[in-house]
Amino acid sequence: MGKNKKKRIDVVYSTNPDFDFDHEGDAADETLPNDEQYLNVMIDRKKRKGKEVVLITGFIGTDDDLKDLGKTLKQKCGVGGSAKDGEIMVQGNQRDKIMDYLKSEGYNVKRVGG
Repeated sequence: MGKNKKKRIDVVYSTNPDFDFDHEGDAADETLPNDEQYLNVMIDRKKRKGKEVVLITGFIGTDDDLKDLGKTLKQKCGVGGSAKDGEIMVQGNQRDKIMDYLKSEGYNVKRVGG
């Protein structure tokens, strides 16, 4: 079994009405460096009438950085797509090209699915 690389959120329960939990800040406010990102790349056909798209999930960072990465990937592949809700969708079966580019940029990439 591999190590769980997801960020954990701790919960604190208190009966003290004056208790104030110190938040250290949101992790989503900052984008992790490329070598600390663990991205999953998969081909998906669900709810798309059999058409293939490449989904990139696991990005931790701001929405602007997610959209910038999505725009770069779409330009490298010469296709359309979108970047929202924490995932990037690129039209067509471009998985190998996307994985090669992400590895060259220093991301940790994992191929998910067949």
